[in-house]
Amino acid sequence: MARRYDCNEATDRATGLREAASAVRRGELVVLPTDTVYGLGADAFSSEAVADLATAKGRGRGMPLPVLIGSPNTLHGLVTDFSEQAWELVDAFWPGPLTLVARHQPSLMWDLGDSRGTVAIRMPLHPVAIELLTEVGPMAVTSANAAGHPAPEDCDAAQQMLGDAVSVYLDGGPTPGIVPSSIVDVTGKVPVLLREGALSPEELRKVVPDLEVAS
Repeated sequence: MARRYDCNEATDRATGLREAASAVRRGELVVLPTDTVYGLGADAFSSEAVADLATAKGRGRGMPLPVLIGSPNTLHGLVTDFSEQAWELVDAFWPGPLTLVARHQPSLMWDLGDSRGTVAIRMPLHPVAIELLTEVGPMAVTSANAAGHPAPEDCDAAQQMLGDAVSVYLDGGPTPGIVPSSIVDVTGKVPVLLREGALSPEELRKVVPDLEVAS
């Protein structure tokens, strides 16, 4: 039976975050608010939990799962060949709606899908998400909707779609909007904007002037 906690109420929030952290450590799924839409998350290092997440979402291996983290410092243990420009993007836009595609450390024991040695990674600008991520570490997180349905902007919509496939729902109220994060590939010599979202090419070029836009 899924449990739901109102994170706008202090006691319920503390209990919900504690229960969500315990659920993640047990390899279960949780729903959490972010600065874009509600996310469906699991321990990034639990292959079984990640597989359960993909099943609940209806997402195939051809769409690797992104990872959310609670601090830029976490990047040091996750990525390799991270350029100075990539760090400048982190300094300018994290936490916030910027996802970076980077090469992950080859020693990492995770399976996020057919990622070809890369990981899409972001630090969200939402206090509930950051608190949970700080407690449990990197999580595989995707929008909390079943495939083919709109991404949820409130906890009700997420729960209607996912039901008891999720152990804990953290209700942070409506999210700011459905504009997705912008995605920048930093695996090459020049950053490449793969998807324009909340951040425009013009905003990104204020930090990395040689940014290219994928055709």
